[in-house]
Amino acid sequence: MADPIGSPPLLIGIDVGGTKIAGAVIEAPREHTFTDVRVLAQSSRPARRGPDALIDDVAALVNTLVAQLPPGSGTVAAIGIGTPGAVDETTGDVNDIANLAIGHVPLASAIRARCGMPVTVENDVNAAAVGAARLVEDGRAAGETIAFLNLGTGLAAGIIRDGELDRGSSNTVGEIGHIPVEPHRWRCACGQVGCLETAGSGGAATRLWPYASPPMPAILDAAQNPHHPHHKQAVEVRGTIIAAIADAIDVLAVTVDPNVIIIGGGMAKTGTPLLDAIRGELRVRGNTSGFINALNLPARLRLAPTDLPVGAIGAALGAMHVPAAA
Repeated sequence: MADPIGSPPLLIGIDVGGTKIAGAVIEAPREHTFTDVRVLAQSSRPARRGPDALIDDVAALVNTLVAQLPPGSGTVAAIGIGTPGAVDETTGDVNDIANLAIGHVPLASAIRARCGMPVTVENDVNAAAVGAARLVEDGRAAGETIAFLNLGTGLAAGIIRDGELDRGSSNTVGEIGHIPVEPHRWRCACGQVGCLETAGSGGAATRLWPYASPPMPAILDAAQNPHHPHHKQAVEVRGTIIAAIADAIDVLAVTVDPNVIIIGGGMAKTGTPLLDAIRGELRVRGNTSGFINALNLPARLRLAPTDLPVGAIGAALGAMHVPAAA
């Protein structure tokens, strides 16, 4: 896509969330290279409910990003959008964005008409997987299998094999948050009981720990402090959440067998303390199971960067090969 004798084209990535829409402009990496991603502009705005509001907000964010570009920085060639909901990659239509009260929105065609550029739309976790794999150094090697475990409002994974997204036959290959094996048997928004998402997600942490926002750093701190007024509760809540996340990692290990598992999403902003807690649980499991120990799961874990809009960058990278007429 890049001109070998000129400046690389620019790509806009938009990451649609339940409360915020984030965007970034990057230089399109040259083909078959794994150089660092160069971010030229980034911005965000609150997300509003309804399909018309989403179209207006994405178009406005695109305009904001273009206005932020330094003079002479190049031409924007395409827009990539990562969004929750059921995405039709062929048409760019999206159904069932529950957090934004959207039943259906023709997102790609609407943004194409408003902004005059090719547009591609991808599932938000898949887009974040593409961005995280590019930004985490040992996720870049050719031939790797990468799993991105998104610990956001829900729990899901994006899978990359040989540099390509694995969507499965019906775009559900990474929906491991809805495996119903969690022992508390809480009701999930999907209608099942006992989904891993009901215990191992940011939404679960908020429900189980209403004393702080964001909850996970406070849970880990209180669990380590025997003088905290909610210490015993924190120990129990930490155990529930970390066990569910470890279960999700076990599932990824024995079904996908990735070289690297990248932890991302809002909960990942807790940083190293969260990673240490997960690794600690995996080591405990390895001490009682030679099979789990041999998988060496703690060594496969990485944290996604928290200082960059990973989902927006991944959405932009996904737009690299969109046809000009799309």
